[in-house]
Amino acid sequence: MTGHAVVIAGGGPTGLMLAGELALAGADVAIVERRASQDLPGSRAGGLHSRTIEVLDQRGIADRFLAQGQIAQVQSFARIPLDISDFPTRHPYGLGLWQSHVERILGGWVEELAVPIYRGCDVTGFAQDGTGVDVELSDGRSLRAGYLVGCDGGRSLIRKVAGIGFPGWDPTSSSLVAEVEMDGEPEWGLRRDDKGIHSLDRLEDGEQVRVVVRERHIGHTGEATLRDLSEALIAVWGTDYGVHSPVWISRFTDMTRQAASYRDRRVLLAGDAAHMHSPVGGQGLNTGVQDAVNLGWKLAQVVRGISPENLLDTYHAERHPVAARVLQTTMAQTALTRSDARVDALRGTMSELLSMEGPRKRLAGMMSGLDIHYDLGAGHPLLGRRMPDLDLATASGPLRVFTLLHDARPVLLNFGEPSGLDITPRIERIQFVDAKCAGVWELPALGQVTAPTAVLIRPDGYVAWVGDITHSGLPDALTTWFGPSAAATRCGQKPIRPATQFLDTGLTA
Repeated sequence: MTGHAVVIAGGGPTGLMLAGELALAGADVAIVERRASQDLPGSRAGGLHSRTIEVLDQRGIADRFLAQGQIAQVQSFARIPLDISDFPTRHPYGLGLWQSHVERILGGWVEELAVPIYRGCDVTGFAQDGTGVDVELSDGRSLRAGYLVGCDGGRSLIRKVAGIGFPGWDPTSSSLVAEVEMDGEPEWGLRRDDKGIHSLDRLEDGEQVRVVVRERHIGHTGEATLRDLSEALIAVWGTDYGVHSPVWISRFTDMTRQAASYRDRRVLLAGDAAHMHSPVGGQGLNTGVQDAVNLGWKLAQVVRGISPENLLDTYHAERHPVAARVLQTTMAQTALTRSDARVDALRGTMSELLSMEGPRKRLAGMMSGLDIHYDLGAGHPLLGRRMPDLDLATASGPLRVFTLLHDARPVLLNFGEPSGLDITPRIERIQFVDAKCAGVWELPALGQVTAPTAVLIRPDGYVAWVGDITHSGLPDALTTWFGPSAAATRCGQKPIRPATQFLDTGLTA
């Protein structure tokens, strides 16, 4: 039996991002992926939002994606455009890039980090105990893990076996998405009717057509077929345009559900396994990647014995409300995709509202992920929000804030007197930087904020503590997020047992 500190079920964008985060933080992690290769048929999700590009920038890999995609103002609410070009970020735009390319680039990064991937097999079951999880694979092998993370999609076996509830709303619509060839010349672009939005677009190779068409009925069972697609096309356009040679056909609905808990002891959920909803607004992939960035450093600290296990409770506390908000937003957008006199009147009203600066910035901040705020208590407006990527003047020369996050290590930035803070007991865990910043501190949707004298930045780029001249509260924040100091352990505090100690029984990675 082979052992790993963390086993991830599912090698899609969420699973790959989580594996990269864990490996970067020094945790032993492996992925179990049913596909035999990284190849992904079909285009699927279509891009990255601004905050997702930022978190990739925090790891120094954003340029890999930007070089392959199309920068554009893609943010919208029910296809009502939301311009974010004036937002205070280095990436005030979205990136058009199909999921197949996103996975390929993330897969390359994970390969560089030497993460093992068990391909061509599924997790078929597991059993957890006080020290780990026994994971059964479809090829007959077994793995022993300290923790198991389900990144295995909306039908997640991990969630089901763990007995985690998945409450929500049943579907009200069903759509087909496909890549096919057509003999006839299609009516290109969007069409909206009482069922919703349909579209026909030519893909890059010039031969394939990407079809999205709403079906007349819901409740279909089984895999989508070419006949299903033909019938749906005829119902909307009056012809199927001689559709043939499908590369990929899939069905999706607006079913909206969220896991009741993102954790059951040593089993955690992320991405579509934790939340599923209509793809309108394009927030699914982005929310999953950001789940991974929130969870990765926390889980790495626990398995390495740096932090106590209750740090993992903050993952659900922070990410569950974010996804709940996404679910509400997608349901609202789904209602606006249909077309009749009343819905069209509502769309007109929403379009007028979103042309105003206040409503535009509020919704655009939410849709782009730039306004995410984790509730870390009262205090400075920065607390619990993303740290701006400021230009810093340091003793080592000019630096960007995001450059300091490339290694997924926390950062304590001091803007007051040089060396005015002491983190000696944790110097190996936390980067300490004396810096100056002449620029304006500004947050999306909030505007300018008062520049603090110091900030403690978590590896995911969110601010865990904001200092004034007294620096009160810093020791507590350091202990909460980055474990007790070596001095505290020497003074009698019970040491934290690394989760990887279960491997001492003779299991090998």
